[in-house]
Amino acid sequence: MLRAVRSLFNPLRPDDYLSMINPLWTTRELRGKVERVVPEGSEAVSVYIRPGFEWQGHTPGQYVRLGVLIDGRYHWRAYSLTSDPDPEDGLVSVSPKLVPSGTVSPYLVGTIRTGDIVRLSEVEGEFTIPSPVPDKMVFISAGSGITPIISMLRSLDHHDQVRDVVVVHSVHNREQLMFADTLEELEAKHGGLTVKLRITSDEGRMKASELDELVPDWREREAFCSGPGEHLDDLRSYWKDQGESERFHYESFQPVIGGGDDAGEGGTVRFVNSEKDVECDGGTTILAAGEEAGLDLTYGCRIGICHTCVGTLRKGRLRDLRNGDISEPTGQAVRICVNTAEGDIEIEL
Repeated sequence: MLRAVRSLFNPLRPDDYLSMINPLWTTRELRGKVERVVPEGSEAVSVYIRPGFEWQGHTPGQYVRLGVLIDGRYHWRAYSLTSDPDPEDGLVSVSPKLVPSGTVSPYLVGTIRTGDIVRLSEVEGEFTIPSPVPDKMVFISAGSGITPIISMLRSLDHHDQVRDVVVVHSVHNREQLMFADTLEELEAKHGGLTVKLRITSDEGRMKASELDELVPDWREREAFCSGPGEHLDDLRSYWKDQGESERFHYESFQPVIGGGDDAGEGGTVRFVNSEKDVECDGGTTILAAGEEAGLDLTYGCRIGICHTCVGTLRKGRLRDLRNGDISEPTGQAVRICVNTAEGDIEIEL
């Protein structure tokens, strides 16, 4: 339908007309409408979103980049999808936990309202349950690391595939526990599901060496783990030391594209049209480096989807901050919102 509309309004942008009818109808980007916001413990919420017609669905464990307008600028963050992939109401959800020093999570937890329009990326991530579904599984999470796992559990429940599942979840205190009602309901419903809650303020942080006591048959189970980096490193090392690495699956993604200073070589960016040289470290996008230097650069989604912030590369190599790939696309239009300099470069902007 949207392709037909494009031809009717060409060369005008059909979005200008479609948005008057329904703000979710768009040919350039995927949007969603916030239907409700539900508290999840004392520091998080679940934001339920009705996605536009081009939403392709997700596999339990995957994540989406969510774009929200804050002070006149779109900010993007990656969040695990927490909904069942086949919801009866057609809504998808993300469940951000408050990071007081952040920009996006305080907005989502405290400000966003029903009826607000957000932008959505395509889903990403390979942290998923294999097919066929393993007979025995263990899910280990800490804090907001439970978000991809709750989607997996909801899907297993939906398809009646909860056969022999153990969930070990750590949280600082009971008040912060996310999805408390869902976990309780699922455990009561399925005899094959056991939920073990670790209150770290009382019992201390879980160590991988405690697995033999917590889940004696863990070596017989496919393991799915999500949480802080230090927690995952401990678990991953333990599985490796025990010769069970092939059974260990874990969640890892970048909440923000760029932001670190050790992602690559970096270099000097020569903005040819602006006649300005800007230093760009290996963890900062060309777009962000230019903006910090005072350049007024056109941008849209800021995550490489809409192709608004592009310039022709005259010289040099680029590193894609989404995956670390290095390329040298001389003479081609490149997206400055997801690429950084890998050495000195020249770009027509």
